Amino acid sequence: MSDKETPEQQRERLRQQELKKNTTGNINDSFNRANNGNLVDLVGSLGWKGTGILILVIILGFIIYSVFFH
Repeated sequence: MSDKETPEQQRERLRQQELKKNTTGNINDSFNRANNGNLVDLVGSLGWKGTGILILVIILGFIIYSVFFH
């Protein structure tokens, strides 16, 4: 482990270590992730601006839904 390791690299390294320790859990996780997706991966790939836009879209969608359908 280097001192220049970013938080993303550290999370990925820890995740890889956990997957090596628990291979049967990895099989179960991979089946469930394929069906449901993974919010952490989505948010990590969007960055903070994309995450903020996603949250705003969800809030606006909820407001529009509640105004028109209730």
